[in-house]
Amino acid sequence: MTKTLFKFSALVLCFILKSCSGQEKPKNMEKPSTNPLLCNPESGICELPTDTSSQTNISTKATIKPLKITYFTDPICSSCWGIEPQLRKLKLEYGHIFEIEYHMGGLLPDWSYNSGGISKPSDVATHWDEVSQYYEMPIDGDVWLEDPLDSSYPPSIAFKAAQLQDTDKAILFLRRIREMVFLEKKNICKWENLQIAANQVGLDAPKMKTDMQTTAKSKFIEDLDLGKKLGVRGFPTLFVTNQDGQRITLYGFKTYQGFEDTILQLAPSATKKPIENSWQSIFEKFKTLTLTEYATLSNTPKIDAELLLKNLANEHQLETYNTKNGKLWIKK
Repeated sequence: MTKTLFKFSALVLCFILKSCSGQEKPKNMEKPSTNPLLCNPESGICELPTDTSSQTNISTKATIKPLKITYFTDPICSSCWGIEPQLRKLKLEYGHIFEIEYHMGGLLPDWSYNSGGISKPSDVATHWDEVSQYYEMPIDGDVWLEDPLDSSYPPSIAFKAAQLQDTDKAILFLRRIREMVFLEKKNICKWENLQIAANQVGLDAPKMKTDMQTTAKSKFIEDLDLGKKLGVRGFPTLFVTNQDGQRITLYGFKTYQGFEDTILQLAPSATKKPIENSWQSIFEKFKTLTLTEYATLSNTPKIDAELLLKNLANEHQLETYNTKNGKLWIKK
């Protein structure tokens, strides 16, 4: 499916399911019907139902580094998965001038609603397969048919528990559980899968389980409250702030140029660090990469990047995890 055809079908899907913002209010409902799992590829947003509460301008002013990025996301946000190539490149080129703070948004509380034509997990499966093609990132929607999630809250709380132990390992943990749900069709609400991911990135899994029942749950609620006060209404949302208090909000999927332009607007004197684009160097920094991620980081056309990765796999330098919508390339 070409991007043009997909854009048309996505708009039709949004019209049929009445899931896009700006629809007329259904006669039998108090608010517009917005389903957070139908991430609109046109805007690149996994959007929450409209919240009419007042917004509070809470300071996200940068402290140590020139810039601070306050990132609201969710483990099952497909648009957030779609910006992984851009974020990884941004961290390598401009990570020396910004700090990034991750917050959970609470995309799917439960299935106790019928919104936007979505009433059960299986309704999401086809949509995920389509956005996979649009973002050119492997996503297998069959998880919603084979082992569907009841909520995104348990993995979100697990991430907050990981943050209590180690903020860097928490980001690795978030990446790992996203690979599990988007590629491996694993239900990341289940403790056995969260435990595996915690062990794989070097976290204390028993402590995580304990913290999920206490402190981490409170931290997650704080994230939800902060998001509401800042007016976060979908994911990804990134608040980029400089030391003068100037702030730009990046809402939804953005190209790398969009991220870089924001950095330079708030920090005009910033210089980017060149990325060592050898495959060894890139896989040393990131142990797992999609084709789009590798092509983005190495500044290589996708056709050439894929050929190189296939050759490395044939030479047993890399392993692959295959899905119906693409591969994950893994350093041995």
